Amino acid sequence: MRIGVVGHIGYDGLEELVRHVVAQSAALDLELSFEREMAPVAGAAAAILDDPTAIDAMLAFGGDGTLLRAARMLNGAPAPIFGVNLGKLGFLTTCRAEDFAGLLPRFARGDYVAEQRMALDAEWHDGPATPRVHLRALNDVVLHKGGFARVLRLDLTVSGERLGSLAADGIVISTPTGSTAYSLSAGGPIVDPTLESILVTPVAAHTLAMRPVVLPGNAVLEVRPDDAPEEVLVTVDGQVGTRLGPSQQLTVHRSTRPVWIVRMDDASFFGRLRAKMGWGGLAERDR
Repeated sequence: MRIGVVGHIGYDGLEELVRHVVAQSAALDLELSFEREMAPVAGAAAAILDDPTAIDAMLAFGGDGTLLRAARMLNGAPAPIFGVNLGKLGFLTTCRAEDFAGLLPRFARGDYVAEQRMALDAEWHDGPATPRVHLRALNDVVLHKGGFARVLRLDLTVSGERLGSLAADGIVISTPTGSTAYSLSAGGPIVDPTLESILVTPVAAHTLAMRPVVLPGNAVLEVRPDDAPEEVLVTVDGQVGTRLGPSQQLTVHRSTRPVWIVRMDDASFFGRLRAKMGWGGLAERDR
């Protein structure tokens, strides 16, 4: 089994987990390759992960951000991601660090469920003659005004039909997986991550008429800045991005290549909502 390994160098406990998986790799028949930044932790003799599309699965040591980065590295390759939480929330991850040693043998023999998650493709270009810029998102694509202290106006079109003009500090275009991230903070709904839909959530809308909208998974959303302050910032999964000029149009649609996340416990999505995010109130109230 060919395993790619990525990790967040700043987390305590990372070296111990890497040493464990390296020590067990021969017995479990795991062929490991590490992202280049992990070489100091994995050792000088460690193989480097040069081609993420050539692996069977991915280990992501860190938090939700590390798992999101792993999904972007795979760029649509069907390798499932086993996320090991070294941070605080770890809503997307498979297990806690202290549970990893016990679950690794199961993972090695394929005793897990790979949960399919919808991803988004975001594309834009200056015109027909210019190359198209492309980014993938597992959580969300966010358009925001950066440091400008003025209203951002965006013109929205859904599958060829004009939805309207949005006046707000920004807009979050998210997958159901991303419904519990920035979209939730901006007042968007929680959507079961196994569904296929696109959420459009205004950030600090400047009118009461602008509410979150849930679109079908096959919708194509086009966003064009209207009277924007020079450039609009575009951020993907809170990690990478670019700038959208006044003449540019952003197109967001469902990716044809989903992301696969490893699940090994019996906890449902709503169970994780209660345990990790306190949905429904205080835990002690329900005892």
